[in-house]
Amino acid sequence: MRAEHEKFFEVAVREYQPEKDRAGAEAVDRLCDVGPTGAVSLFTDLLGDPVCRVRHSPAFLMLVAETCGEEGVIVGLIRGCVKTVTCGRTTPRPMIGTASGGGVAAAVPIYTKAAYILGLRVSPSHRRMGIGLKLVNRIEEWFRSKGAEYSYMATDKANQASIRLFVDHCGYAKFRTPRILVQPVYAHRLSLPKSATLLRLSPAAAESIYRSRFSTTEFFPLDVDSILHNPLSLGTFLALPEGCDWTSLDRFLADPPESWAVLSVWDCSSVFRLELRGAPRLIRGLAWTSRAVDKAVPWLRIPSVPDLFRPFGGYFMYGIGGDGPEAAKLVRRLCRHAHNMAREGGCGVVATEVAAGEPLTAGIPHWRRLSIEEDLWCVKRLVDEYGDGGAVGDWTRSPPGNSIFVDPREV
Repeated sequence: MRAEHEKFFEVAVREYQPEKDRAGAEAVDRLCDVGPTGAVSLFTDLLGDPVCRVRHSPAFLMLVAETCGEEGVIVGLIRGCVKTVTCGRTTPRPMIGTASGGGVAAAVPIYTKAAYILGLRVSPSHRRMGIGLKLVNRIEEWFRSKGAEYSYMATDKANQASIRLFVDHCGYAKFRTPRILVQPVYAHRLSLPKSATLLRLSPAAAESIYRSRFSTTEFFPLDVDSILHNPLSLGTFLALPEGCDWTSLDRFLADPPESWAVLSVWDCSSVFRLELRGAPRLIRGLAWTSRAVDKAVPWLRIPSVPDLFRPFGGYFMYGIGGDGPEAAKLVRRLCRHAHNMAREGGCGVVATEVAAGEPLTAGIPHWRRLSIEEDLWCVKRLVDEYGDGGAVGDWTRSPPGNSIFVDPREV
């Protein structure tokens, strides 16, 4: 990146310096978390590390916007990362002249370098001055220097200010509308049905299954092994129907059972904490009562609302997939196991994000009031050339698939 600062309305954009900028960046984050008076707002505590939500990505950067002068004040910031992900796949074609008499060749993933923007913040006192646009332009320059072909971002579909900036001024297009599904962690453990067998996979075994079965899923990360070996990844679990023997990984890959499901768990609570503020006393009181009853008579298994009105952590379920008529039921078994893991980890919620058309959604327990039924992802093409040789064409115009792979490093 260029070392010199670029001024825009007496604001300089430069790379984040931890020792110098941490307090100022945290102040901007706090100011931007404040919601409308009388409304419930979600606050995020990054635990003293403003870069934490991109730090585990292959390449990442944080920029700050600082007022010019001897005592510069940080009034804006943006975070971004670059990785290689699946953007499409080859069309399976019949194999001719093989010893087996034909067949269909497996689809092969087509990868691209994609950049992700998150955490764009501008202090309320400095909005409508072009600072957000300047931050986006500067981080896109860095994306291009890293070879990224696309840039994408996620926002609440009700955040019209963000949508106007990215779609109207930065050239992004509305792309995908995934669902964020959130389930509270109850005071009691959830029972696990005996109609399924649950196996914990080693990172190597999990990688083999994901590459074999999910590498053509949109946004699948080429470096999935780095995710699975990360200490924040608490395990990958495979669910099989009762009576189905697990003989070996090779046997599963070559001839899987009729139904199966897989899921991995990521520890977000060690990266950031959340807190709901502004809830009416009545809601807080009802939540407290539900927890008290659940703890007093856990055998009744009454769903209770955790204390989300003080800082709480969560676990994120990623890499959810499976096949067969019983797949949704097996996913539900895995989600219950993830819930119990989150309970033991002292978390308030367990969550995941899935494509709008994900067929396994029926097996993912969630509370609608805590979930987001339609998140919004916007995307932009950064370069004119096609690194994949044009096999996919313009990814921004491709129709959505049934599934996506959400990278837990950027939740």
